[in-house]
Amino acid sequence: MDEKTEELRDIFMDVSEEGTVTESQEATHGTLADVDETELDDRLVDVISRMRERYEFRTDLGDDALVTLVRAFYEGREDDDIADELGVAAAAATDARLDLHLFRDSDTDADFDVTAFRRRIVEDDPTDDELVAAFAVSEAEIAHYRRVVEAQAAARQVSHRFRSEFEDVLSDAGLSTRMTESLRQDGLDEATEDIDSLDSDADVSM
Repeated sequence: MDEKTEELRDIFMDVSEEGTVTESQEATHGTLADVDETELDDRLVDVISRMRERYEFRTDLGDDALVTLVRAFYEGREDDDIADELGVAAAAATDARLDLHLFRDSDTDADFDVTAFRRRIVEDDPTDDELVAAFAVSEAEIAHYRRVVEAQAAARQVSHRFRSEFEDVLSDAGLSTRMTESLRQDGLDEATEDIDSLDSDADVSM
């Protein structure tokens, strides 16, 4: 083998080795642990089923649709987008999300004192008409915020257990979840700081 041929051989070997390494790196880069989609969905259904046993869901969506909603929520998708995928109105997707104790900061965006609103509901159990008069907002807004407050209270009574279980399932599967402390807040925490009764009623049973 002459010098030129040997040089070309060395170049070829170098390139081949680089190609092998690159191919291996591309195959593993960004790859998460293998996910058994059926097992993942079954575990989410198990959490949803236990919630159905404990609470009276307002949503008519079945378990498969609710699994889709949970996964979409943790992918960071908005209710309008989720509703489109499920073929339902945005309000229906929001209602189902609240049934599952999945909350957004925007749930408590309001032009009135939400802390006072929540305290009024907890302490007085007022009618919608009384709340409309007290906070000068529409009946539709009252219905929405009352719904949020009630769902948040139910979640706090079990220390947000079911939301934590959803997150545990997705984390075990290696999927990205939005588990920052701020997203665990329900937007009404300031209102609960001086309402010790809800904390004392917390249910830690399974």
